[in-house]
Amino acid sequence: MPLTQVLEEGKGRSKKMDQGKTEEDKAMYKEMRRLASQSAVVVFGNSDCCMCHVAKQLLIGLGVAPTVVDLDLLDKPGGNIRAILCRLPAVFVGGMFLGGIESLMACHINGSLVPILKEAGALWL
Repeated sequence: MPLTQVLEEGKGRSKKMDQGKTEEDKAMYKEMRRLASQSAVVVFGNSDCCMCHVAKQLLIGLGVAPTVVDLDLLDKPGGNIRAILCRLPAVFVGGMFLGGIESLMACHINGSLVPILKEAGALWL
């Protein structure tokens, strides 16, 4: 799946996630988007989550240096971000939501993950 298609699907999910939220939720959503756009690949997770570890190790094994945001280790509570994301890990590529472990593994298995990562500037080779 090309990055543009993945990102367009992510944009639709992002708009839905922003509807009907309190001001505090919207501020937390804005903070999450800021964190997600700081690097080519960002993984939100928990330090003790086995699937988060799998996602990080897959990306590292491919030669990507993802920015990892462990919500349980944040100075401020990561509960609101966790509630917005619903499931962990949450993988963002090029500032847009790619998906969770299922989407990441599906892209890896069908061969589209490496091209997506290259297009986002996370891989050079």
